[in-house]
Amino acid sequence: MTTERVDFASLVPEPSTVFAGFIVLTIEALLALLYLTEVSSISLSLVVLPFVWINVGLWALWRTDPPTAPVRRRRVAAIVAVGYALILAYFGGLLDLGYAFVSVPGYDPSYGWYVATSLPPGFGPAATYESELLIVRLFPYQVVGYTALSYLVYVTVIDAAGAAVSGVLGLLSCVSCSWPVIATIVTGVTGGSSALAAQAYQQSLPLSTAVFVVTVGLLYWRPSL
Repeated sequence: MTTERVDFASLVPEPSTVFAGFIVLTIEALLALLYLTEVSSISLSLVVLPFVWINVGLWALWRTDPPTAPVRRRRVAAIVAVGYALILAYFGGLLDLGYAFVSVPGYDPSYGWYVATSLPPGFGPAATYESELLIVRLFPYQVVGYTALSYLVYVTVIDAAGAAVSGVLGLLSCVSCSWPVIATIVTGVTGGSSALAAQAYQQSLPLSTAVFVVTVGLLYWRPSL
């Protein structure tokens, strides 16, 4: 039985990566401080965790290069990645059916594009498009995160046949939307004052962030295993 030695030197970031990371973190810190001076109170996780998505996603995009492959395999990988991205976008809340299919009592939709700038950095500025057929909500942290996951799936499909199955794990990052659904079911059974339901809502972003980071790690290192 043979084992491969891990090349720890490859884990050391390059100077260009360190410099780019310093610039990004500095800008994010300034944005966070500026936002905190304008609000009376807010959970620190709502300020910090979106940046975790953005930073991990940008790091994965920065560090991942697709291997050379035949055109056919690259096309197949692109189709898989696009389908994967659409699934993430739908279950993550970025894409939804328009008001021709779903009606919201008491809400008068304003069709077209508009931008919300009062959200915490990373959540906003968020662009929203509403129409009869489609609703698009573009939260920066999810756009960057899901783009990174989809790109990693694309590279994984190219790199190893069948390895894209690991990309299914990325669907767990949609716990940010599926967890509140579970909480709703629990509430319906145990009552609206259920402490378990409240805990589920409060922990949705931390849980989705943890799963997202783990998934990026699995997809990034899997091709080399």
